[in-house]
Amino acid sequence: MSGWTEKDIPDQNGRVAVVTGANSGIGYVTARELTRRGARVVLACRSETRGTEAAGRLAAEVPDAKAEVVRLDLGDLACVRRFADGFSYDRLDLLVNNAGVMALPYGTTADGFETQFGVNHLGHFALTGLLLPTILGTPGARVVTVSSMAHVMANIDINDLNSDRHYRRWIAYARSKTANLLFTHELSRRLAAHGSDVVAAAAHPGYAATNLQTAGPLMAGRKTSERLMRLGNRYAAQSADTGALPTLYAATAPDVPPDSFTGPSFAMLRGAPGPSWRAPWTFDDRAGERLWAASEELTGVTYDALKA
Repeated sequence: MSGWTEKDIPDQNGRVAVVTGANSGIGYVTARELTRRGARVVLACRSETRGTEAAGRLAAEVPDAKAEVVRLDLGDLACVRRFADGFSYDRLDLLVNNAGVMALPYGTTADGFETQFGVNHLGHFALTGLLLPTILGTPGARVVTVSSMAHVMANIDINDLNSDRHYRRWIAYARSKTANLLFTHELSRRLAAHGSDVVAAAAHPGYAATNLQTAGPLMAGRKTSERLMRLGNRYAAQSADTGALPTLYAATAPDVPPDSFTGPSFAMLRGAPGPSWRAPWTFDDRAGERLWAASEELTGVTYDALKA
């Protein structure tokens, strides 16, 4: 894994991928590099306008890219279902659960869930479950969910998943990123019990310069915080191109272990991808089971394909 770069991505011809949040940042770079290696990529974006603009940039960088834009709003479960119902391919080799929001002012999704928990975890939980029959039917398929080192700030509170009792934007974000890792852990366990060769893995970008850092301060009107985030992105963060490498590694490198967590190798913040430390609570079987049950109840998506 030492020194691994996008040039090490194996040939992806004949493979189909879905990348959520593919219009910018880590998601865009992930989609671009997968198409560069021959994959057909669905750019799953909340804004069709921004998705179309991204597809234009991608075509300019990779003239023979096979890519299409499909609207996906992870904060609206009806939209998630429409996306899954409209998925027209008979295979899905790679689902990259990348889209996310960070440290926003309190808000709710179309279904009434706290926004960060609803978008970062529940939307991807529903999407994965709805696409799972196609994923299970694709030999060697993978589900890669993008978490964050910020998960170390907080475990989930199974009795207050929507932060109804008290909302703190960074704690809510951390809990949603812990939920991503618990989801990966529990999905890996259930896939193994089902006898499937599908690999569920997680990744994180370290500190990468994307618009994720500034979105929260912009929404809250916190100009000082916004300026500080922009300065951090300019002088301390690594590029989105480098930040996408852990995701691309988890998605394409041979022999990626189930329930692995890949991130930058230097202090888990910068550099080539490598195995990343994660909080012990993200391996908690009981917590994973309880979060799974709550997620099924909240979304109405029951993963029946793993029960057969």
